[in-house]
Amino acid sequence: MNQFSSTYWANQAFFYHIYPLGFCGTPSRNDFSSAPLNRLKKVSEWLPHLRSLGVNALYLGPLFESTAHGYDTADYYHVDRRLGSDPDLRALSDEVHQKGMRLILDGVFNHVGRDFWAFRDVQQYQSASRYCDWFANLRFDGGRSPYGDPFTYEGWAGNYDLVKLNLRDAEVKQHLFGAVRAWVEQFDIDGLRLDAADLLDLDFLRELHDLVLSLKADFWLMGEIVVGQYRTWANPQMLHSVTNYECYKGLYSSLVDKNYFEIAWSLNRQFGPDGIYRGLPLYDFVDNHDVNRVASSLNDPALLYPLYCQLFTMPGVPSIYYGSEWGIPGTRTPTSDSALRPCLDMAAMQRSAPARDLEQAITRLAALRSQSETLKFGDYRQVYVSQEQMAYLRESDHERVLVVLNAAPAPVSLELTLPISASRAVDLLNLPDSFSVEGQRLRLNTIPSRWARILKLE
Repeated sequence: MNQFSSTYWANQAFFYHIYPLGFCGTPSRNDFSSAPLNRLKKVSEWLPHLRSLGVNALYLGPLFESTAHGYDTADYYHVDRRLGSDPDLRALSDEVHQKGMRLILDGVFNHVGRDFWAFRDVQQYQSASRYCDWFANLRFDGGRSPYGDPFTYEGWAGNYDLVKLNLRDAEVKQHLFGAVRAWVEQFDIDGLRLDAADLLDLDFLRELHDLVLSLKADFWLMGEIVVGQYRTWANPQMLHSVTNYECYKGLYSSLVDKNYFEIAWSLNRQFGPDGIYRGLPLYDFVDNHDVNRVASSLNDPALLYPLYCQLFTMPGVPSIYYGSEWGIPGTRTPTSDSALRPCLDMAAMQRSAPARDLEQAITRLAALRSQSETLKFGDYRQVYVSQEQMAYLRESDHERVLVVLNAAPAPVSLELTLPISASRAVDLLNLPDSFSVEGQRLRLNTIPSRWARILKLE
């Protein structure tokens, strides 16, 4: 399966991201003794909503047995008892697939929690443990860990509740790859989002790539990359896609600062005629479980509308974080991400959400993207940029679509010089509006405030 082909399912996807431990309202810590409670059924109850939005791929954050937040794994082979049982996850997977969606899980392979069974063995037997080689920079030379262990080890980014694995150890790889195989065979998953992918050993990624494609020819691997050259990880030997953090920041700060030049620069650098990521289907998003809700990052909730107009018309594959389709706020603190990961009630959201009609706007945008091969796969060319307006052309062999954004609080008119000739521009977003084109000159008498025109050029 060509991972960059337009026929590959992931490159046509609209992802919906749920952080299950928060979404399902689980206890904050695992007691490792309670009977499993099927809270995953709440995800099932939301599936009709996802389908009505146009979602065709569900990405669930960490699901497997952990101490607290899911990224501190204790057991890769069983569902976290706070969320349910292994059969509960299989039942959810079946429902997801029956509704025509793919299922993607979190793969947390850089580190484990201190309750991970092999690390507990090290705590008990210290240097005599047969699992000493499983952990990075584990030393018994007289030092003590921040938790008082009579040894030291490498934590993730200075967080010693997360113990870094040694991914070059053959037994570690066998254990992790065995888990992935079990997830595919037991739960029929379609892909993995790899946590902290920039820290994973590149040979480990190559082996993982070969394994998953041997299990499912169209399996999808996406990596969390915050900074770096994306093609280091996204290439035919490793990952299909990575998180587009560069555009994540520009998408909202361009609106806050009244400076579309910022996101225009990034999009041109990435996808323009000389773009370094042309043809690479990056994972586009405006918020997730680790960063502030985008509604809290903007200084005017009306800016959510041009923001999502851009997310669904720029190159790449779009993702919505649960609840953001209603413009809910959420800001992290120095000690907690809980405000980003709430337990939500759909009826309450649809009744009293901050931006109740945003859901409808996203549904329209998702449908337009779904119906347009050009918006999904077309080339990108910048046409016009100013502080609060921006225009770009998406082109394929069979279609040309001009996207014109207006972030200003009032309607504006624009006269654009197009890089191609056309005779008419039909507004797919605001039917039945259409405009005449004289050669390469297009005059738009009105672009609605805090909205967009998505114009098919004929």
